[in-house]
Amino acid sequence: MKRFVYIAITLLMVSCGEKSEFDAQGTFEATEVIVSSEANGRIISFNIEEGNMVDANTIIGTIDSVQLYLQRKQLEAQQSALLASRPDIKKQVSSLKEEIAKQKVELKRIGNMLRDGAATQKQYDDIEAHIRILEGKLDATLSTLTKNASTIDDNSAALEAQISALDDRIEKCKIVSPINGTVLVKYAEAGELATVGKPLMKVADLENIYLRAYFTSNQLADIKLGESVTVIADFGEDNRYEYDGKITWISAESEFTPKTIQTKESRSNLVYAVKIAVKNDGRIKIGLSGEVKL
Repeated sequence: MKRFVYIAITLLMVSCGEKSEFDAQGTFEATEVIVSSEANGRIISFNIEEGNMVDANTIIGTIDSVQLYLQRKQLEAQQSALLASRPDIKKQVSSLKEEIAKQKVELKRIGNMLRDGAATQKQYDDIEAHIRILEGKLDATLSTLTKNASTIDDNSAALEAQISALDDRIEKCKIVSPINGTVLVKYAEAGELATVGKPLMKVADLENIYLRAYFTSNQLADIKLGESVTVIADFGEDNRYEYDGKITWISAESEFTPKTIQTKESRSNLVYAVKIAVKNDGRIKIGLSGEVKL
């Protein structure tokens, strides 16, 4: 029994004396986005499968938008009819302007005749009064027509805003991914009903992956943003591959060491999370263990 205890203590001492082959450890993660429905309706098409690659802002599915399209056509017809009723101000006042111009010519002619004694003052005054009446009528007509045109323009702008709102809703019936990536999970199928906020799929950028590693406070002085490090992907047994990595984020707050993580200082309780960007060659998978060498 004593011999067994001695051997155990010896192995423990040897183990504690071994130098760690890595400076930090963690797991690989990727930028994941859950794409949710932005519209209510039946899913007309959704032709992607888990594992498929998708391009950002490329349509990969559609939600029924027939009713929205019909509402848009109705608003367009209302707007067209409204604009057709808009008064042609220039055309409607042209006759009054011509009449005023004609009376002014006549007033000038009567004025010349009055100086020669061939016309009376009453004739001159009558034409002058008639011109004032015509000009007052012109001003009133212009005011009325301008107000009518302004009201029609305002109503048309309101309809245009409603059409734009419908265009936005119709656009949201298209299912697109906001990032280039791989479909990890598909939550819905064509034929199902979609509601606003319902998850449709989860997409991850597996090409630009990163290792979330944990460093002790003593190691923080040796790392900085933008620094290049060596990342080792551990596939188990002797399957280990090295990658070039770059530190892109360092946590401002410490946290307790996750149970699945070992540190260079195994007795350390508090560590700082660090993100290290790695270009994936297709081998690295989310959740895979990785190590860092500074």
